[in-house]
Formats: sequence, structure tokens, C-alpha cells
Amino acid sequence: MKKLLLALAALTAFGFASAQTLTVWVWDINKPALESTIDSFQEMHPGVEVVVEDLGNQNVYDRGLAGCAAGGFDMPDVYLVENNEAEVFWAQFPDCFTDLTTLGGEELLPLFPDFKWSELTAGDAIYAVPFDSGPTAMFYRRDLYEQAGVDATAIETWDDYIAAGVAINETFDGNVKVGMMGKGSDDEWFRMLANQAGCFYFDQAATEVTVNQPGCVQAMETMKDVWDSGAIRAGGWVEQIQSFQNDELASAFFGSWYTGTIQAEAPDQAGQWGVYLTPAFEEGGVRASNLGGSALAIPASSDNPELAYDFVVNALADEDNQLNILNNYGLTPSLLSLGNAPELSEGVDYWGGQAIWEDILGTLGDVPAVSGTRYFQEARNVMIVVVNDYLDGNYDSAQAALDDAASQIAASTGLPVAD
Repeated sequence: MKKLLLALAALTAFGFASAQTLTVWVWDINKPALESTIDSFQEMHPGVEVVVEDLGNQNVYDRGLAGCAAGGFDMPDVYLVENNEAEVFWAQFPDCFTDLTTLGGEELLPLFPDFKWSELTAGDAIYAVPFDSGPTAMFYRRDLYEQAGVDATAIETWDDYIAAGVAINETFDGNVKVGMMGKGSDDEWFRMLANQAGCFYFDQAATEVTVNQPGCVQAMETMKDVWDSGAIRAGGWVEQIQSFQNDELASAFFGSWYTGTIQAEAPDQAGQWGVYLTPAFEEGGVRASNLGGSALAIPASSDNPELAYDFVVNALADEDNQLNILNNYGLTPSLLSLGNAPELSEGVDYWGGQAIWEDILGTLGDVPAVSGTRYFQEARNVMIVVVNDYLDGNYDSAQAALDDAASQIAASTGLPVAD
């Protein structure tokens, strides 16, 4: 079913020569995902060729920066950008990408959740359209939980999660843990919990360092409670995969895109996995946050901005295309209307027949908005070290740890620490 907006977009595109070609830069699974939308785009624009190029994640970012620095030289018509890195472009090269309000982009604003727009806009300008999201959830092994006598449906808070972890730890003599944290290698747990608490490295206006505000303190204290319980272990991406393949990990806390990783890496565990929402800090609290996600932007140097816009709208604002991308490529849509799609109420065999997408996508509207700013990587590098040291007991309190982090981030970025 086509959205009315697509019909409006099609009306803006007229008189295009059939020999025209659009180029799209992406990485990994995004290539076949976007290629799957080309046929429906060509129904609106017969004869227009679309070439989707997989350049690799880092190469897309590096070539984008280089192209913008060179005044738009050697840029594609459509550019895939990660949300966390998007503001680097808008801040350093505000003229490198098309302000989509000049193409009617303001009509897209109500179609996607606010948190996705926060890093894709600057002032009144819209620089990119939300693609996939990473609403967080807990992916768990039904069989291991059941053996430990843990009812996943009863886990509502982080205290409940810790209690479940202790029970699993005792049942399996410490050989199976309830989760894994990238302690010393990443701060993903902190970012997910801080986002849940409505806090992040910087304020929404990207003018102050806010990593030592109460929500972030709550996130750090919760991490410490989880870590000190002894119910989880440290490990990175590879270690986590190996652990659930070897039946040594009972659950994984990540963005929704991790469903594809689990299914690809553990096909023999089909039917043994389930999903429950991110535990709340307190009963009845927010059970939503986000980790990861990307968007499509149109470089200002494109010779075909109207065509490029029609391609983006057709790919990202069309329910049929987004459902296909979800079902066949595992990318979680940001399109709010899909929350009511009847297809999402259908059970997924791998996940024990659970309608996981109905549960996960239902949280999109509850995810607090944050701003990564152009300084995301600088702040992340500081936080990886501070989180590790705090969990090791090298700070007297979460507040002391985050005050130190805020000072370091301020020194690195030149932004003041919020009062």
C-alpha cells in the first residue's frame, strides 16, 4: 500500500529523461535492502537507473567527509549516514547536503519518531530522512530461563533482571550468565541506559556537556548494580556471539538489529529465543531506548535532487517497502505507521512464534531524543575508560565518575559543563 505522501512526491517529479542514473552509497545489508525498493521507484520513474554501491561503513564516512571538504566533489545522489555521525556533517559542512524542506521534506516529520529527527535536523533545516532504528530490547534464551525457573514475562525492572541473573548464575554454577557487557571495549550499555533515563553526553541543543546529570548518574548506578551482582560477564562483539553459540549466555541487551545477528550466528537455536522489553528503572517506568540507526541524505551536488528525494521517500516512507526490508533484511523500520501493521502481529518462527516486531516497534514513540553532536566519538572514547574504571571501583560514586568524564569531554570539545 502506497502512502499518500508518495503520490504527492511522484507529482513533483516530471519530465525526467529516461537515461538518468541515481547513485546511492551504502554499506553491508543496506545494499540489498535498498535495491529491493528499486522496482517500485521505477514504477514512478520508468527508465531511471539506480545503482546502489556497497563501499563499506568506514569508507562511506571517509569519502563523504572528503567529498564535502572538496565542495561536493565525487559525491553520490543519495548518501547513507549513521545517526551518531550525522551532525559531524551538518556542523562542518552545512552546505554539503540538500535541505529537504526545499523538496517538501517537512511533510515527513510526523511520519517518524522525534528521537530519529534530533540528529538529522539543524534549526529549521532537514538534512536526512530516517532509515532504520535500533530500539533496544532484551533477547533471551527461553530454555535457559526456564531451567533456572525464571519467568521472562515477569521481568519489569532492572532489579528484576538482576534477580533473574542471580538465579541463572546459581542454577548453572556460574557457567551461564544472564548477559554480557562490553566493559573496557565500549560504552553501549551506558548509552542505552542513559538514553532510557533521558540523558546523554550532550544536551539536545548540543551546547553543553550533560553526561553528569541525574539521568546519566542513574544509568551508571544501575550498570554498577548489574555488574556487582556477578550475573554478567565482560566481553566484546565476538565474545558475545561465541557465548550464546556455546549456550553460555542466557540473554543479550542490544538494539533490535541484533535479531539478525542472533539468527545468522545461531540458526540451530531457532525456537529457543524470545524477546522482552528493556527493563525499567522503576515499576511503571520507561522501557525504551535506542542504539544505532541510519538515515538517507541527498548531497547538494546531486544533478537529480528531485529524483533522489522521490527514491528516498519511496524507500523509507512506503509501508510495503519497509515491511519487506524488515522481514527479509532484518533492518528495523523507523516508520511509525508500521506499529499498526497487521503483519507485525504474526509470530516469528525463529523467536518461538512470538510477534517480536509488534513488541519492539511499539516502543519507538517512547524513545527519548538525544543529540550525538559532532563530538560523539570524543565523548565515547572518554566514557569507555570512565565506565570501566567506575565498574572496577576506582571512583567513590557514579557522580564522581561522571563529573570527571564531563570535565574531560569539556576539555576535548570546548563545550561547557551544564550546571
